[in-house]
Amino acid sequence: MDDVSQQAQAFFIIGSNTSEQHPVFGAMLRQAVRQRGAKLIVADPRKIDITEFATLHLRQKPGTDIALLNGIMYIILKNGWEDKSFIEERTENFDEFKATVMQYPPELVAEITRVPVEKIYEAAEILAKNSPMAVMWAMGITQHIVGVRNVMDLANLQMLLGNMGKPGGGVNPLRGQNNVQGACDMGGLPDVYTAYQSVTKDEAHDKFEKAWGATSNTKVGMTVTEMMPGILEGKTHALYVLGEDPIMSDPNTQHIRHCFASVDFLVLQEIFPSETSAYADVLLPGVTFAEKTGTFTNTERRVQMVHKAIDPLGDARDDWWITAELAKRILLTTPERIPSEAPFSGWEYANTSDIMSEINALTPSYGGITHARLEAGERLQWPCPTPDHLGTPILHTKQFTRGKGKFMPIDHVSPAEKPDDEYPMIMSTGRVLYHWHGGQMTRRAEGLMQVYGAALIEVSPYDADKLGLAEKQFVRVTSRRGAIEAQAWVTDRVPPGMVYANFHFPNASANELTQAALDPVAKIPEYKVTAVKVELVY
Repeated sequence: MDDVSQQAQAFFIIGSNTSEQHPVFGAMLRQAVRQRGAKLIVADPRKIDITEFATLHLRQKPGTDIALLNGIMYIILKNGWEDKSFIEERTENFDEFKATVMQYPPELVAEITRVPVEKIYEAAEILAKNSPMAVMWAMGITQHIVGVRNVMDLANLQMLLGNMGKPGGGVNPLRGQNNVQGACDMGGLPDVYTAYQSVTKDEAHDKFEKAWGATSNTKVGMTVTEMMPGILEGKTHALYVLGEDPIMSDPNTQHIRHCFASVDFLVLQEIFPSETSAYADVLLPGVTFAEKTGTFTNTERRVQMVHKAIDPLGDARDDWWITAELAKRILLTTPERIPSEAPFSGWEYANTSDIMSEINALTPSYGGITHARLEAGERLQWPCPTPDHLGTPILHTKQFTRGKGKFMPIDHVSPAEKPDDEYPMIMSTGRVLYHWHGGQMTRRAEGLMQVYGAALIEVSPYDADKLGLAEKQFVRVTSRRGAIEAQAWVTDRVPPGMVYANFHFPNASANELTQAALDPVAKIPEYKVTAVKVELVY
């Protein structure tokens, strides 16, 4: 984050409400714009706060990011602004990629995205002529049925301009929650062990089987968006949910309630009663951040040491301790499964330093990241393979992980659900500055509730006029899956034809309306585009 904010000559933020959802980094970017004149382009249908600092705001129609990016790259190629030496030396498949991009002239892109042609030209020139340029995105890019393709096209843009592997450049995903990066690094995905070692590769499978004494099979597991419908399909019989509230955060809440009511056995490990806890057969009391010692890995791959400020309250226990104790009891019921020779098979951890030692041994990118080094104040970003390695602040400086970067031909695909006569508007969803995710912690903070104490639906002045809607009146928003009622906030933050809702409040959560249409690769739902109708209530 220091590198991007200090070195980039231009920033391209797309699908990220940076100043509200990553406020510390957002402040760093604002300072870069004001203090050293860095250019800022924001591509977002909403007039979010950070657009006040933008050189250019592109208000594309939700679900048209690929068309917008291709249109920008068309202009770059037409004007010869691409980094020819970088393309020649460090990439492949350029011609196939170019053939696709050249099918997106600005006039067509303007028709698809509703971004004026002259703004597409302006964006292309700013991005091409201010190097290095850094791209930042968040879930406004990934939460689509083309989320993976959106990310690939951003990588196309940065390779086209030679902005990879250099200070102030890169493709920079801003993680949506604390330690998302660390959870993925540690194998919290259905297709990899730690450090993204594939479960389908014999080499990785054999390595972990030798270390642990046992592993699962070599098949890719289910994502959470596959586990839930799997309950009704007879594929999922039990769930162990740790620190998650799917009733609030998963799409199509009515369907999720039905799934939880139908599952044979549900274990929930949490810090507070939640909407999901009503369905749990067993509740396990975990600890809060203030009661933990260990590490988090943040959005820039930096591993950070944290220490508990207070001892766990009541019967609460460390999450790792609970999981280890469950594992021990399972092994006791099947003693024949206890391996005789495996260095990390016993689940006998005295503390999180012991766990980090196992991570060091099995996770190449974390091989040199120890509690002792972090306690000494070292700033370590993986890959950090050995105890004397200083970490890697910038990736891909000489080559990509696969060798040469591969340009991908990416075409625009329309969202799964489009407005029609019955549901003529588009709803997009997200968070607000004062609350976090399902709101289980922030709705318990009196000061935050005084500022933002109930759900608000953002409605444009144009649509408010059509509805006869005045400020603070209530509206009903209905999709094919449900309806919510909440107070309207009449604001030009949203364009005509679009409303914006959050999912922090159980009585009016946007996820009552969203759908489980999934990206075919990542299996992430399309939260950002839902067809709805909006009616005045009172």
